[in-house]
Amino acid sequence: MRNAMKLSIIIVVVIISVTAFVVEDINQSLSDDVVEEKSDQEKAEEFAEKMKPKIEERLHKKDIHHFIEKITFKKKVVISPMGYVTVDGYINDDAEKFYFSASLIHKSNEIGSMSYSPELSYRFKDWDKYKGEPDIKENYLNRLSEKEREQYLKDIGEKE
Repeated sequence: MRNAMKLSIIIVVVIISVTAFVVEDINQSLSDDVVEEKSDQEKAEEFAEKMKPKIEERLHKKDIHHFIEKITFKKKVVISPMGYVTVDGYINDDAEKFYFSASLIHKSNEIGSMSYSPELSYRFKDWDKYKGEPDIKENYLNRLSEKEREQYLKDIGEKE
């Protein structure tokens, strides 16, 4: 009977020891994953910082009317499930109207795509392409209030 009790105690001690070892291993594994995610985020932020001049260059290339006075980048950098690094920002201190988003491809150091708010997109519109169809520009301008219309015309250099 005494031997059975000693054996039971030894088995319980072994089970507790093994359980503690497994729990410690799982905790270590989880903390390694957290460190890895953080380092991926840091890499994405460094890459985004390196790519900001290319984003600015692309924006200025689209800005045929020389509307851009200031480009501001948001601090938050996002890694998409597809592996793109996304950087958001805005133009001329107006984050509500003139915002943009750039998807960056880390492997090739390129801008994959850029999207623009509707208001910003219209500031980049080349109305000369519609010379044969003047109604298109006029229809757009008629949708705007008088104040918005004047500001738009100033932004694209058609009014002082």
